[in-house]
Amino acid sequence: MAHHPLNYTIHFFLELAGLYALGLWGWTFTDNTLLRIILMLGLPLLAAAVWGIFGTEGDSRGAPVVKVPGWVRLVIEFGYFGLATWAFFAAGATTAGWVFGIVALVQMLTAYDRLGWLLSH
Repeated sequence: MAHHPLNYTIHFFLELAGLYALGLWGWTFTDNTLLRIILMLGLPLLAAAVWGIFGTEGDSRGAPVVKVPGWVRLVIEFGYFGLATWAFFAAGATTAGWVFGIVALVQMLTAYDRLGWLLSH
């Protein structure tokens, strides 16, 4: 499965921006300082763990810890980017939410070869 390096790069930065979005939402969720810190750190860590643990055998991401069918991995990826988009909006970062959501959708759709591969595995 060959992918354009620019697509990989954009995908990587979207992953990082998604973690930021979850942390931002965690920080804005409450005025309780302790809960803010827990959510700001815990939500991105939980998302990163799910992202890194569940994978499809043969994917370019390397050997998965827990093997799942390609369609499950696709649900995880779309779910992650959708949740991150929502988190930007919920945190009041509307412009960031629109930009992130549109870039994430375009990036996923331009990786049509990977989408097809995931759906066939």
